[in-house]
Amino acid sequence: MRLHHIKAHAFHAPRLGEVQEFTDVLISLDETGTIVAVAEGADHPDALVLPAGQILIPGFVDLHVHAPQYPQLGSALDLPLEDWLQHYTFPLEARYADLDFARTVYDTLIADMLALGTTSALHFATIHVPATNLLAEICLSRGQRAVIGKVAMDDPDACPDFYRDASATDAIDGTRAVIDHIHAIAGKDGLVAPAITPRFIPSCTDECLHGLGKLAAETGVRVQSHISESDWQHGFVRARTGRSDAESFAHYGLLREYSVFAHGTHLSAPDMELLRDHGAGVAHCAASNAYFAGAVFPLRRALDIGLNTGLGTDISGGPNPSIFEAARMTVAASRIRARGVDADIAADARGTAEPAIDMATAFHLATRGGAQALGLPVGAFEVGMKFDAMAIDTLRAEGTIRPFGATGLRLLEKVLHTASRPNIVAVWTDGVQRVGS
Repeated sequence: MRLHHIKAHAFHAPRLGEVQEFTDVLISLDETGTIVAVAEGADHPDALVLPAGQILIPGFVDLHVHAPQYPQLGSALDLPLEDWLQHYTFPLEARYADLDFARTVYDTLIADMLALGTTSALHFATIHVPATNLLAEICLSRGQRAVIGKVAMDDPDACPDFYRDASATDAIDGTRAVIDHIHAIAGKDGLVAPAITPRFIPSCTDECLHGLGKLAAETGVRVQSHISESDWQHGFVRARTGRSDAESFAHYGLLREYSVFAHGTHLSAPDMELLRDHGAGVAHCAASNAYFAGAVFPLRRALDIGLNTGLGTDISGGPNPSIFEAARMTVAASRIRARGVDADIAADARGTAEPAIDMATAFHLATRGGAQALGLPVGAFEVGMKFDAMAIDTLRAEGTIRPFGATGLRLLEKVLHTASRPNIVAVWTDGVQRVGS
């Protein structure tokens, strides 16, 4: 059943640097789940009224998910990235030729993500067209707003024999087939949308990358990939192409508006400006960067130049599927970057001295910031936005929030720092309740 009116204590962060609290707000929706009115202190006889102790916040946006990797979440993260991929990840992803296996994993993943308040996600699938189409169908049926791509990886020198596209043509044709399927089941403005998804430049031939760039220009769909994630990847691309990752994606026609590239820890200042000028964005994956990237993403620098940025869990390079945890790690990584790590270096020379990111900023990135990067009309309680939201019970004994009388921004900070799955008692997308009774 679709919600039409809800009355609640709510918080949102519609713009960077701005957190707004509604102590008693009525939010009204139309038949499509679009917000048509936001009125503080108003009432409606048919409104769902959240009880005292519950707060309403926008649903989270996860900008980087490897959906097929969910079974290995939290596994083998001690390995270098190249070894982790070859020995664990690629053998796992190859199993998605089996649709029964794919259905079990994907259905569990999407249910778990929604229960954790992740209402929108940008998903990598696998090289398999049927399993990628199945992921789109599951997201649609369960009600997660999703952008989904069939992974393209055709280079025989970089990809294992048992798991790669047979040719550049197969990679491009398979991508087109997924685009057509998703448009057919959801419509171009529906809950689910397609993305062109070269795994990363090292896994794709030039023929494949140029072909995907032409497909992007033809169809207008988003692009997603990895960019300058580690010393290895960053150096490999420059050695092969003579360009940085960002310059290479532009060269292949894959740097496009509302496209999102994960990690970016090794992006130069000109690379960031190139992404910004093309309308592309970065998925900041603070947890997985700690395991694989060898550097901390310069988040403050990205925000200061106006580069679209949101948060990603990087399931399963990141060991936790919750954007709550991604936000917490974002704050911690920012402070580490700003203040440094080596006590043998003088305190005034130990870090970058960039202003650190606070939890209010991370809240924006987890909601409206991520939505802006993808061009989605969600992430804030404003007229014209879709109603994607979660209700948090701050008093639930089974949960982990203990307010002890906190109010205002301090209450929100407590929620963001300490909430866990039991605290999330309801989740909506398009105004339809997907979690809770």
